[in-house]
Amino acid sequence: MAKIIIADDDEIIADMASNILFEAGHVCGWVPDGEKALDLLRWRRPDLLLLDHDMPGMTGAQVLRSLRSSAENYDLPVIMFTGLSGAEDESHAYYNGAQAFIRKPFNAKMLLHEVNLVLKARAERPQHRSLIEHLEQKAGRWRDSPEKRVML
Repeated sequence: MAKIIIADDDEIIADMASNILFEAGHVCGWVPDGEKALDLLRWRRPDLLLLDHDMPGMTGAQVLRSLRSSAENYDLPVIMFTGLSGAEDESHAYYNGAQAFIRKPFNAKMLLHEVNLVLKARAERPQHRSLIEHLEQKAGRWRDSPEKRVML
């Protein structure tokens, strides 16, 4: 079971996706725009974000760039979930850091397949650490002890 946030200004699409994911055993929440998605991510980190590209205010691409430059959400798995259909739009999504790209209209099998692929890839990676912790470890500035993290 994964916690999934859907950021999409189309309530019908978000409801359809949420129902499909819920029936597959996932927990879903929905926000209607990019600003609300970022506000929610400051409060709670999901396992996956389904992100519409064209939303009022902050676009999905802007949200994705903001996440990738965030110390806390730089590694959050994101699937762009959009009505855009051009190859250039898809390549921009991957360039900005998306793990997958789903075109609307979508079918249930395709949605579940992409979600499962991204979640499986994430499960095989080390658990999330803030960017600061990651950089400190790479620099060799701390080591883990059984009781606590010890600064050198």
